[in-house]
Amino acid sequence: MSTVKRFEDLDAWKESRLLNKKIGVLIQEKSFENNYRLINQIEGSSGSIMDNIAEGFERGTRAEFIQFLGYSKGSCGELRSQLYRALDRNYIQLQQFEDLLKSVSRISSMIHGLILYLQKTKIDGLRKKI
Repeated sequence: MSTVKRFEDLDAWKESRLLNKKIGVLIQEKSFENNYRLINQIEGSSGSIMDNIAEGFERGTRAEFIQFLGYSKGSCGELRSQLYRALDRNYIQLQQFEDLLKSVSRISSMIHGLILYLQKTKIDGLRKKI
């Protein structure tokens, strides 16, 4: 794995951005029957996945990046739970649910792999070089 210079180059971040776009389309299509609390929660958790990857990367240390990747992975679990709620209330169709769940699970696995890699590497991060 080569050294990544920008969080935008991380596959997990790219995939989470695409997922966030899909969630945004569902919200714009008014799929959630004006359930503003669930809309806010789903919007928050889907955005939190990509935002925590970015924030952790920008912190500049391996330890903080791993910590924020953990938050991001937690947001994946939160979003999966919220998708079940949306399915159970018939806000989304089964095929939409399965596609989104597959995406979230793939992102969670990618984040997990990144955490494992970072735990093994000797790279401390940019802030540690100062």
